Amino acid sequence: CGGTLKGLNGTIESPGFPYGYPNGANCTWVIIAEERNRIQIVFQSFALEEEYDYLSLYDGHPHPANFRTRLTGFHLPPPVTSTKSVFSLRLTSDFAVSAHGFKVYYEELQSSSCGNPGVPPKGILYGTRFDVGDKIRYSCVTGYILDGHPQLTCIASSVNTASWDFPVPICRAEDACGGTMRGSSGIISSPNFPNEYHNNADCTWTIVAEPGDTISLIFTDFQMEEKYDYLEIEGSEPPTIGLSGMNIPPPVISNKNWLRLHFVTDSNHRYRGFSAHYQVKKAIDFKSRGFKLFPGKDNSNKFSILNEGGVKQASNLCPDPGEPENGKRIGSDFSLGATVQFSCDEDYVLQGSKSITCQRIAEVFAAWSDHRPVCKVKTCGSNLQGPGGTFTSPNFPFQYDSNAQCVWVITAINTNKVIQINFEEFDLEIGYDTLTIGDGGEVGDPKTVLQVLTGSFVPDLIVSMSNQMWLHLQTDESVGSIGFKVNYKEIEKESCGDPGTPLYGIREGDGFSNRDVLRFECQFGFELIGEKSIICQENNQWSANIPICIFPCLSNFTAPMGTVLSPDYPEGYGNNLNCIWTIISDPGSRIHLSFNDFDLESQFDFLAVKDGDSPDSPIIGTFTGAEVPSHLTSNGHILRLEFQADHSMSGRGFNITYNTFGHNECPDPGVPINARRFGDNFQLGSSISVICEEGFIKTQGTETITCMLMDGKVMWSGPIPKCGAPCGGHFSSPSGVILSPGWPGYYKDSLNCEWVIEAEPGHSIKITFERFQTELNYDVLEVHDGPNLLSPLLGSYNGTQVPQFLFSSSNFMYLLFTTDNSRSNNGFKIHYESVTVNTYSCLDPGIPVHGRRYGHDFSIGSTVSFSCDPGYRLSHEEPLLCEKNHWWSHPLPTCDALCGGDVRGPSGTILSPGYPDLYPNSLNCTWTVDVTHGKG
Repeated sequence: CGGTLKGLNGTIESPGFPYGYPNGANCTWVIIAEERNRIQIVFQSFALEEEYDYLSLYDGHPHPANFRTRLTGFHLPPPVTSTKSVFSLRLTSDFAVSAHGFKVYYEELQSSSCGNPGVPPKGILYGTRFDVGDKIRYSCVTGYILDGHPQLTCIASSVNTASWDFPVPICRAEDACGGTMRGSSGIISSPNFPNEYHNNADCTWTIVAEPGDTISLIFTDFQMEEKYDYLEIEGSEPPTIGLSGMNIPPPVISNKNWLRLHFVTDSNHRYRGFSAHYQVKKAIDFKSRGFKLFPGKDNSNKFSILNEGGVKQASNLCPDPGEPENGKRIGSDFSLGATVQFSCDEDYVLQGSKSITCQRIAEVFAAWSDHRPVCKVKTCGSNLQGPGGTFTSPNFPFQYDSNAQCVWVITAINTNKVIQINFEEFDLEIGYDTLTIGDGGEVGDPKTVLQVLTGSFVPDLIVSMSNQMWLHLQTDESVGSIGFKVNYKEIEKESCGDPGTPLYGIREGDGFSNRDVLRFECQFGFELIGEKSIICQENNQWSANIPICIFPCLSNFTAPMGTVLSPDYPEGYGNNLNCIWTIISDPGSRIHLSFNDFDLESQFDFLAVKDGDSPDSPIIGTFTGAEVPSHLTSNGHILRLEFQADHSMSGRGFNITYNTFGHNECPDPGVPINARRFGDNFQLGSSISVICEEGFIKTQGTETITCMLMDGKVMWSGPIPKCGAPCGGHFSSPSGVILSPGWPGYYKDSLNCEWVIEAEPGHSIKITFERFQTELNYDVLEVHDGPNLLSPLLGSYNGTQVPQFLFSSSNFMYLLFTTDNSRSNNGFKIHYESVTVNTYSCLDPGIPVHGRRYGHDFSIGSTVSFSCDPGYRLSHEEPLLCEKNHWWSHPLPTCDALCGGDVRGPSGTILSPGYPDLYPNSLNCTWTVDVTHGKG
């Protein structure tokens, strides 16, 4: 599952191919070519569960800034060529259903090669050479028409790389819509325009110009079913533009001598479609590139670029951009060169440009430089101040809310300092949920944006230019992820902040100011991936993330002590591995291995340790499964470790430390995971002891071991103790920690663990969930209010949804954790404490969105009530009572815009259901308005 690949060519297969990839996969492959060369990938097989499992492609290292496209479904994608010497692929699968997977052939391209452009469906390719000057031709099978340029030539571009002069043509059925457009200008419209287009349409148009030319595409009409019917455009910047909905899109300017339009509709709902005018530009320097057209809302203001006689008419006025809902516009001059500004009402956040300018574009148009922004209601976030602190996305570390608009503004107390943030954790639904980070306090202004983040890859540090920074989280209507945890602090101006040192790495340099350079290398035995040096730029951002140090699959070790890791430990090793490590010490010495962690697929993946340097050397031990082996000692001065993994499934891997020692001392036994060791003297007669961390118990050995002479050998009196999280137990201390077995790794299958927490009589028990993640619907934690399973149930939890804390009503609490026989997860970490009941109150219940709360006393016996803004109605009107068990008597009500009803009073508001979000389908709502008798 993933890895770093080098070499002139090779093959990548999804885990388990062709028998199906695992659920919950997150695999990343990074292909690295020689500098100035590029990489081409050709798909030989492709089948992923559509819309739920996908393969993301990155033109560079796997960072959102390098994101290129996302592939899903069962159609074989065309070849893809990088623009850089690094190309990355990431497979992500959800929790259910998989398909065959994929097989990819990759090849390193010299700067003089264009690479194989591929063959379109129903097409035929003539030609097998793809270097500069070579030509290839295409034709279609009988019954299909070729759209595009039939001949492609590999030409050298201005950036010392080769590329094809035209896109690969397509083959369409003779009766299908679309076509090839040539000439200096023309009009492309959806089928049947201006009447409604057809369902299940699939049309492709290719606009072809001469090499060096550019093409402008200006829409005069655009109406499609949002999300389900769309127009996809290739050949511009960004490489692919997807358009849908009812707003006329901004002009599209090609960065090549061609544009391709792909129009797709589904099986229901039909609209007018689109009409667009294209114009070919002979001048390479197209000054109006990047300006966007924003028409007025009034259809009568939609203008044509042709007058009644068919002659081009120049316009010196931009259309009225209107005002954003829940916001206002400043400025009413719409002539060329004029600028208007926008702002939002309180509790709304601006998305888009704060100001737009009326510009000339495509010779005949006056158009705004950007869309009118929108104002969206702010549902969460806060204003924060330095000198430092931490904040998280809503519900972290559990799933954040859908349709969220959260804004945080961080202000340094010292106005001469700037803000630095780093992410302790970060995971958003890639491509759909975003966190935008900007400099200053003008939230949403595109000119101040520092980063737009999605997925799980983020910069090490982000630093503002001023004493303020804003963060805007925007999520869609679907299920999200765990979100993020952010640390922030004030630092000196003109600084990028300390990015840290990579794990198993070494850093040279300690200056973090503008123009300072940091250099990195890895510890012995590790390989550096990423940039060897980074520079603090003038914008206070490092030129790249710090590199990572990975452990190679083949290596010799000659240092007196070191570490041996399975590939990608602890994220899980890949499939089809055959790794060999040889440890060589001085003649006359011996080698000791300490197993700190061990988790392999049982019976299929193995680690063999041999006493010598050849494949035929005697085997000291062969290990598989999840049981951590005892320490091993060689008889000679060479050890050989052979690791084999089969074609499917994998575990966490292993972490082994080794050290060499003479004949008058014991080997360094290492420090067990989840424990502290006392004693660093390993001479004959010395002793060391081990104490487990909170929540863990000793699972092997005694607390103290002694170096002694046994059977003529100097050796420890027993194995070093090991510490693990127990499956159940009885706890009576005033506070402590309960961990799922295997923590911090995955718990095992088929568990049945019971914990009893006992406090002093007259006290209650409070448990707080720090982390919780189990297999949804199958691995369950039950919490009972009493000493056993027959006690009242406080709650049953699985997945990621748990309350922040729970209280018992007596001095006992019982927890039962059961798991099924397949799939596991990280589990849980729970803090418990004995509390005095009378000193506690209920948790702040919050305030409903679009509502108000009356009452701020949350002590036991107190009540709070609520009301809603005009147009909304409470889901329930009962006041909330803080009861003796520290729970509110009812859940927090919501303020809902209802479907119909009687409206009374001299004035009021009526809202469509779901407002201000989208209303549901299949509605039939009736409102009756009853005002004072005799009035209208």
